[in-house]
Amino acid sequence: MATHVLAPFNKPLLGELEIPGDKSISHRAVILGSIANGTTKVSNFLDGEDCMRTVKAFQLMGVSIEKQESTVIIDGKGSNALQEPLEPLYFGNSGTTTRLMLGILAGLPFFTTVYGDASLTERPMDRVIDPLREMNATIDGRKAGSYLPLSIKGNSLQGITYTLPVKSAQVKSAILLAGLFANGETKVIENTPTRNHTENMLQAFGAAISSDGSETTITNIQTLTATNVYVPGDISSAAFFLVAGAIVPGSKLTLKNVGLNQTRTGIIDVLLTMGADLQITNQQVSGGEEFGDLTITYKELNSIVIQGEIIPRLIDEIPVLALLATQIEGTTVIRDAEELRVKETDRINAVVDVLTTLGANIEATDDGMVIHGKTTLTGGEIKSYNDHRIAMMGAIASLIAKDDVEIDDDSSIYISYPNFFEHLKEITV
Repeated sequence: MATHVLAPFNKPLLGELEIPGDKSISHRAVILGSIANGTTKVSNFLDGEDCMRTVKAFQLMGVSIEKQESTVIIDGKGSNALQEPLEPLYFGNSGTTTRLMLGILAGLPFFTTVYGDASLTERPMDRVIDPLREMNATIDGRKAGSYLPLSIKGNSLQGITYTLPVKSAQVKSAILLAGLFANGETKVIENTPTRNHTENMLQAFGAAISSDGSETTITNIQTLTATNVYVPGDISSAAFFLVAGAIVPGSKLTLKNVGLNQTRTGIIDVLLTMGADLQITNQQVSGGEEFGDLTITYKELNSIVIQGEIIPRLIDEIPVLALLATQIEGTTVIRDAEELRVKETDRINAVVDVLTTLGANIEATDDGMVIHGKTTLTGGEIKSYNDHRIAMMGAIASLIAKDDVEIDDDSSIYISYPNFFEHLKEITV
């Protein structure tokens, strides 16, 4: 545990930052590269703790994976070459690793046990386990397999048609990955679109996958072929500096090579709706993923209601959006975000507690929060809740606080943004 004290800055933020690689895409590149045939090179890989859990899991199953700075080279020999690990697989705090790997492990012809840290052990897994069991997976664990640790005995899987009861790209991805090993077709139906990184990546590796409106179908009639993957900057990481530029008067920040996948750009839509001066330039496409440069220039914003179908497109950005709302005149309302209660922590309660400690006027609701602005943040001692997004929200808040902000534990930040404090220092010199 490392306490971090941040002094108020209260001057314009200026400069350019190269945002680290997208966490979601980094996970998926390692997973598919490890079960494909051939050598996959992943550039701009995010080497945070979460993604390295996925790397370690496949190394324990016999895959040769070499890391050279921000590039990962995977020597894949197909899923048939994977070996039963000699020890339980430890996933730390990574819900993405856990849920996606369950889809893979369910179809492999051997036994595995998976476990995580105290926080991950309390996160529900039944939303993934239930559809996998419908596919004939054998998975057991605490509370009938609802929580880690879990044991998985690989079976011959059967394709299913499954309508997602929750707005979760992780659940969708687990089912589609299991579909690589299942007899017949596996079809996932979404009522609300969620992140499509898995679909894009499967297509890039040659999977037999197709999408038609709200339905995505995959079959096991394919051999995945290695490919080179460029990982765009993580828009969820960029969000912290977009908000920083939007709340500190006189600021102008450019964030380079940020992912612009339309299932993830809710933060951009919200900022523009609020009236932000946000420019997008140098747009490109690689491996089905759009990316470009974002320039945010400080401007006074308008309060709005954030709700409905946009929520899955910005679910991870809601904590820092709540901070933004404290600096806008009027009342900002966030609804339909009950999914926040089953993240690394109950993020609704955590956000309200931290921002209240800092002097904000905010209240929790069952599915979101109500933020009354504009308020002056005073500083104080805050809890990180062992949640990287809560800790980084507190760090950004320090830029406009009157007094020091003391974060009780900053270690969780290294999960998704290892050089976060270096970047913070670059724009506050």
